[in-house]
Amino acid sequence: MEKMRVPVWFWIVVGVMLLWNLVGVGSFFMHTGMSEETLATLPDEEQAMYAAYPTWALIAFAVAVFGGVVGCVGLLMRKKWAKFILILSLIGIIIQMFHSLIIARATEVYGPGAVVMPIMVIVIAVFLVWLANFSIKKHWLT
Repeated sequence: MEKMRVPVWFWIVVGVMLLWNLVGVGSFFMHTGMSEETLATLPDEEQAMYAAYPTWALIAFAVAVFGGVVGCVGLLMRKKWAKFILILSLIGIIIQMFHSLIIARATEVYGPGAVVMPIMVIVIAVFLVWLANFSIKKHWLT
């Protein structure tokens, strides 16, 4: 089956989503590369959250952000495997947010506004999985 012509909006949306996921990668490196000096400037509650951050949540964070980047690159390359990678990214996000909101109780440290970003991240990840599936059905991906 030959590839169908992809509308311009697809490229724009996926490009913006790639940039969004690259910001997530930056956040990951800020989180993992925080110096002791910088950590010491945070309030005690935040320092405790960083100190108690488990490896499995860090792995979920990595899968979430790097999976989002690779999945978006896959969409730009018009590859069906992008959907699988984006699903893995979504699973990573859900695990990471479960840790943050339920286990670490981030809302107790940051307040109720701490749920806004996780909800937005999940909605965008679900949208990307939907977009990949939609693109497969339209025969834009091979």
